Amino acid sequence: MRTADSRIPLTLLMLRLSVFLVMFMWTLDKFIRPEHAAAVFSKFYFISGLGNTIVYVIGAIQLAIILGFIVGWKKPFTYGAVTFFHAISTFSAFKQYFSPFEEVNLLFFTAWPMLAACFTLYCLKHLDTYGTLPVASQNASYQ
Repeated sequence: MRTADSRIPLTLLMLRLSVFLVMFMWTLDKFIRPEHAAAVFSKFYFISGLGNTIVYVIGAIQLAIILGFIVGWKKPFTYGAVTFFHAISTFSAFKQYFSPFEEVNLLFFTAWPMLAACFTLYCLKHLDTYGTLPVASQNASYQ
């Protein structure tokens, strides 16, 4: 039987994989449907007029960050960035939480457990070791 301490890295790996999957799909959306991504930026972040090139650049930056996140590279930066991006996304949908049963607003509530998962990963990043780059190859000062 495994101890709780030995199960923590496996649990954190599962959280990291699931958060990555969501972030990866949102990133792909920027490349496959840049006009949709531009509409999201306009509606939720009040940044309008983004052309495809800008959306592609945002997508490329986001892709680099989430690839670093999935392999555990520079955990304070990548885990922090993923948490920050998702927090902005969660809070920007604030109006949808006041009318949960209109349109697809009920789906916005799924952002909260994912935000909790991101926060958990950030707080326990030093215990998230399965499937990550060896600490020796990174700047170990974050621990």
